[in-house]
Amino acid sequence: MPWSPALKSTLRSGLHLERTVTEPFQVLRGMLGVAIVLFGALALGETGLATSAALGAFIAGTASYQRSFRPRPVLALYAAAGLSASSFVGYLASPWPPLYVVVLGLWAFTAGLAWALGQTAGVVASTTVSVMLIVVTLPENVPEALEHAGVIALGGVVQATLAAIWPGRRWGARRDALADAYASLAHYARRLRHDPFASFDPDPLMNARRAAELTPAQARRRPSELAGMRSYAERIRPVLAAMADPRVGAAEEGPQRDRARELMGAAAEILDAIARSIRSGRPAPIAERTYRALTVPGSGPVLDGAGRQAALRLIGLLAEASDAVEAVDRGDPVHGEANAPGHLSRPGLRQLLPVLPHALRRHWNWSSPVLRHAVRVGVVAAVGEILGRSLPFQHGYWAPMTAVMVMRPDFSQTYARGVARLAGTVLGVVVATGIIRLTHPSAWICAGLAVVSIGGAYLLMRTGYAAMSTCITGYVVFLLAMGGEANTSTVEDRVLLTLLGGLLALIAYAVFPTWQTVRLPDRLAAYVEAGGRYSAAAVDAYAEPTEHSRALLRAALLEHRQTRAELLTASEQAAGEPVRHRGLHTAQLADARSAMAALGRTTMLMEAHLPPPQSSPVPGAAEFAEVLREQTAAAARAIRADEPVDLHALRDHYEQWAQWLPTPAADPADEPGGAADLVYRDAGLLVEALEGLDSALNS
Repeated sequence: MPWSPALKSTLRSGLHLERTVTEPFQVLRGMLGVAIVLFGALALGETGLATSAALGAFIAGTASYQRSFRPRPVLALYAAAGLSASSFVGYLASPWPPLYVVVLGLWAFTAGLAWALGQTAGVVASTTVSVMLIVVTLPENVPEALEHAGVIALGGVVQATLAAIWPGRRWGARRDALADAYASLAHYARRLRHDPFASFDPDPLMNARRAAELTPAQARRRPSELAGMRSYAERIRPVLAAMADPRVGAAEEGPQRDRARELMGAAAEILDAIARSIRSGRPAPIAERTYRALTVPGSGPVLDGAGRQAALRLIGLLAEASDAVEAVDRGDPVHGEANAPGHLSRPGLRQLLPVLPHALRRHWNWSSPVLRHAVRVGVVAAVGEILGRSLPFQHGYWAPMTAVMVMRPDFSQTYARGVARLAGTVLGVVVATGIIRLTHPSAWICAGLAVVSIGGAYLLMRTGYAAMSTCITGYVVFLLAMGGEANTSTVEDRVLLTLLGGLLALIAYAVFPTWQTVRLPDRLAAYVEAGGRYSAAAVDAYAEPTEHSRALLRAALLEHRQTRAELLTASEQAAGEPVRHRGLHTAQLADARSAMAALGRTTMLMEAHLPPPQSSPVPGAAEFAEVLREQTAAAARAIRADEPVDLHALRDHYEQWAQWLPTPAADPADEPGGAADLVYRDAGLLVEALEGLDSALNS
């Protein structure tokens, strides 16, 4: 879209407020951590140390609220260590302004690279730059700088300790992630009742998988209702799709479709009950009529063929999942084995260190949004510091601090956060400074106001960045006012410096952008290639029915989900960017995504009816899988090179393969997973889906 609509969209996004607030319990815990170190340092008569300690406690507490499945105390300690190091390094360089500007720029560049490790690492690293800018003005010598670094670390230790001894809902985030996965399956089952080709959103299952990554110590303490439940959800997903699809499951209309709707309605109720049980830790009741709907009549389900197979498998999986949840009420012990079902290894800090160089190497190229963001934020931090020192304003660090906190690797977040930060900071400065000018509070009153402000920031953290920025700005102003600094600085100074910092961030992205729009062909190509590997792995599971082939299929599924998520994220970000791609049009991208969704849906059907291990291999399936893999890889290369896509060779191979295969069985149930069933049903649907991709990209 053009610049004007794009800026209007980001303006609305930045100022939009949600009704969601943080749990009051967590807010009180964060406020208590800040109050302990702040009032403790004030009691010793050290207002400067109190400011540093409070900043450390505030940011460490903020780190523990990030959407991460790592232990909250550990996140607080990581943040405290980074904050302490940044403040000390900054002070060592501060006596020489040119050196300090270089150190600040390099530190900001390194903080920008931290986004290679994920959003939590990137957010925490950005806050270390702000602490360097503020705390460097407080100590007067190296011993005092060490003291400030120590109390910053102490603030993080206090927050970590409180998070450990006062954790709130134990395993709450992991419970919610797994419960959300089951709730999404229930929603999917209800949608399938009315739309047999409804799409499935794998994001909740991906999040549940991340939540299942545990250290061995965590696995020993994990509640039993969280062990192994994710695997049931993964197995139920393709069975629901197979039963609902009229091409391979229940007939489109008639008694079979009525029976399928009845089963899917009952499945939705049971899946919802399982979600409630996981979320609360107590088994949720299931109505007797729901169980009666799943009862197999004497003559078997009305469904027949592959649809009957899917129905029986669904009934069995739902019974197993329900029994696994209800086993908690019978006092089953916690599954503590390292190889417990659903347990994925989560590396600790030492195991993560070798991952860091690999992540940096992966992003060490000019097209990487992480590297470009690191360069932008490093340059802007240095330029902002130079301008702040050059202008006749006090507290010139407000300009680079605002710029660093606003900037993100993508356009939409940077501009939306820029607008929100500017609005929130201006309001916070005006209100906080006005209170100080009118009341002339003592240091203790300022400390109390700071604690109240930070409580508001914690409470409104999920409401919107503008509201949170207002509270954070007030918090910083009240902390600085404890030493009398607020009375020597005007509201106009802080507002102008904030505007300058926000303007620098916005100009930097406009001059040196990282457009997701130009990356869409590469994202789509990766999605197509991963989708081809996923479908080929499913066909290979018929050609070589072994546990190894199923493991390869699972790995291909995870890659397919990840590339899909990356394409969706890039598409959402590109929708708000003021640029257009000259080769890949919006309509083409939408049609291509629809074709790939059909490919994934068909592969799900194949997953639902995989032959058992050691079954007879399907003749010719391995060759078809190889052609499928090669053709989708060639299509991906053509998309990246902006060349025509040609997938006709796949249809030719399919037709040649079908000529010498036997006639399909009259009832697919007589030959589950047989050669005729595969060729005349699933492989043909795969070819049709890829022909849709061919048409979409060549239109």
